[in-house]
Amino acid sequence: MIKKVLVANRGEIAVRVIRSCKEMGIKTVAVYSDADRTSQHVLFADEAYHIGPSPSLESYLNIDKIIQVAKESGADAVHPGYGFLSENTKFSDRCQAEGIKFIGPSAYSIANMGDKITARKTMIAAGVPVVPGTVDMVHSEEEALQIIEQIGLPVMIKASAGGGGKGMRLIKRAEDVTSGLRAARSEAKASFNDDSVYIEKYIESPHHIEFQILADSHGNAIHLFERECSVQRRHQKIIEETPSPILTHEKRMEMGEHAVAAAKAVFYEGAGTIEFIVDNNLNYYFLEMNTRLQVEHPITEMVVGVDLVKEQINIANGLPLTLKQDELKQVGHAIECRVYAEDPDSNFMPAPGKVTHIETPGGLGVRVDGYIYEGFTIPMYYDPLIAKLVVWGSTREESINRTLRALNEFKVTGVKNNVKFLERIALAEDFVKGNYNTHFIEDNFDFLMNYKEHVQEEDDLVMIAAFVEYLDRIGELKPQFQPATSQHSWKKLKRARSYTGARF
Repeated sequence: MIKKVLVANRGEIAVRVIRSCKEMGIKTVAVYSDADRTSQHVLFADEAYHIGPSPSLESYLNIDKIIQVAKESGADAVHPGYGFLSENTKFSDRCQAEGIKFIGPSAYSIANMGDKITARKTMIAAGVPVVPGTVDMVHSEEEALQIIEQIGLPVMIKASAGGGGKGMRLIKRAEDVTSGLRAARSEAKASFNDDSVYIEKYIESPHHIEFQILADSHGNAIHLFERECSVQRRHQKIIEETPSPILTHEKRMEMGEHAVAAAKAVFYEGAGTIEFIVDNNLNYYFLEMNTRLQVEHPITEMVVGVDLVKEQINIANGLPLTLKQDELKQVGHAIECRVYAEDPDSNFMPAPGKVTHIETPGGLGVRVDGYIYEGFTIPMYYDPLIAKLVVWGSTREESINRTLRALNEFKVTGVKNNVKFLERIALAEDFVKGNYNTHFIEDNFDFLMNYKEHVQEEDDLVMIAAFVEYLDRIGELKPQFQPATSQHSWKKLKRARSYTGARF
């Protein structure tokens, strides 16, 4: 049985893995770069080792150094989290060669599902629906034009080794094929050191729905239902929910069976995600498989009541699944909001910097997975995720209302962030009705960008609160101050008093 786990990651996912390990009585080892010397995952772990300079290529992607630390610390297993080395076949193979358990699938499964072209071929053979498009990589503009003539416009050019929206181009006109092909290849080469691309038919107004799966080394595989991931900016998710507001029970079960078939087709072991694209008529197609834990896994944990990290560790220990498909059910509704240090006004560009103040929400059904604290400097070298706000409610309506309450309590100063933008999403009529797809942000952009008015009002309240606090201290806030202000100003002053108690 695993006794000590090295967490080959950073930030909130490292903290999250460490917590589950501690509950299982397993010792933990953190690794950190120069930029993360004082990060919370370093403080939480039983041991921590420096692995290099701030750039990820010299630290969190340094396989030799991480293996060296695993040996020095006596770690008998490695949990890769997500991102970095989590889907790296060389790292998985190296762990196996060194006698260290890799808490994840085999290199064979990673390779088969990590390459999008190979994954499409595997799914076709397994009888899982795939989006119409190429079976092999596209080599030339002429070949691309022939394929487009067969399947019709619009199409997506995608990087075979892609992910996170990198190496993707939407083509609506034949004359854009040349530039789109070159741009996708160039970005794929820069991001993944692999410029191979393929073409898929573009599904209009799609939903992005994924299924969580678990599979052990004894041939057992189950799904833990779906997550709706259609609220995205720059092809990256920012709000997810489960259950999906569009799926029927029958369609959910059908997609779940195909998700399990996909996992079995590559002899999968561990936790993984089968992603589907779904059109307005609920026709669905395999999109890709993520051979790791997903950022949004907590909402599945909230509605199914299963700790997915503990399940990963049990599977790595060679234990059979104790969960049975017909015993699993979704209870209530959960929503995850990704809180980023980013600037919505500048196309959501990262906004690293020093956090001067942070207040996280609490209460029934509220979970915050984070890693920062007051005084911590969010590095410029990594993803700018601050925290994941995860909320559960007995119904979707209650879950949305609780999300709004929690977002209102979430305060971060010192860095630009998207908290108020997320609040506007949860207020948007299309979201409230569950009537949205991956074009949600562009379709509701004007409404969503009104978050700035709320930010300004909050800034005003903070300034008034400081003034009220000052007057109180010098004894100058007298009863006759009330009539001297307008009714609107007095209401704002009373609100500022509540800020005084919370902020100063």
